[in-house]
Amino acid sequence: MCFPCFFCISTAEVGIIERFGKYERNAGPGLGCICCPFEQLAGKLSFRVQQLDVKVETKTLDNVFITAVVSVQYQILREKVYDAFYALTNPTQQITAHVFDVIRSELPNLELDSVFEAKEELAVSVKSALSETMSTYGYQILQALITDLDPDQRVKSAMNEINSAKRLKFAVAERAEGDKILQVKSAEAEAEAKYLSGVGVAKQRKAIVDGLRSSIVNFEDGVDGASTKDVMDLLLLTQYFDMVRDVGAANHCRTTFVPSSKSSGDDMRNSLLQANAATSG
Repeated sequence: MCFPCFFCISTAEVGIIERFGKYERNAGPGLGCICCPFEQLAGKLSFRVQQLDVKVETKTLDNVFITAVVSVQYQILREKVYDAFYALTNPTQQITAHVFDVIRSELPNLELDSVFEAKEELAVSVKSALSETMSTYGYQILQALITDLDPDQRVKSAMNEINSAKRLKFAVAERAEGDKILQVKSAEAEAEAKYLSGVGVAKQRKAIVDGLRSSIVNFEDGVDGASTKDVMDLLLLTQYFDMVRDVGAANHCRTTFVPSSKSSGDDMRNSLLQANAATSG
């Protein structure tokens, strides 16, 4: 005795109908009907893109253990629904096995630093190996992505310390170079200032000499019988009085001028004795 049984298939899915345990047909989206108990809905397959994340732990060429996470995006081929349903018992387990095989054969040939640089090559190798195998079972591998590479925490801390030391060394070198530039520029500025100061002093002395020469010539022409020595003595005396006036006018000056002749000691002693005698008298 046969009676109808109804079922629904969602969009982007396909139903597998079996009759007495043998594949009969595919059921598309919408309302479907089978003849019970001779037929049954054996299962459903989705045409949506699916993703499988596989976590693989292995070691690199420099004996560093690292955990790689590979995300495989795959889809069932519409023309190979039969193979996709009946060829594999567990397709995700098959994909996981191939990912383990590729990653554990490629990573041990690379050092840790090279692993991060070779992510694209590893992803291409995984996709090629999966596409070649899974296409015969009705699965299309759309993409294989290396989403994470996670070495041991101690290794990451060591790498961070090495990077920090390199950056600190670079910063110290740059700071030293900056200090060097400042010192060089400061020395150049000081040398330029001293040069300009020397030029100014030389011009000042030249002007003084020219003025003295003019004064001597004018004095000799104006005063009969005056020699050059008399004129020089007068000029020196005038400069001496100007200097004493300037020193005396300065509030912060505490300078005492002592004669420097050979008899200066006796002259000072006699002057002090005379002053004492005058005070006593």
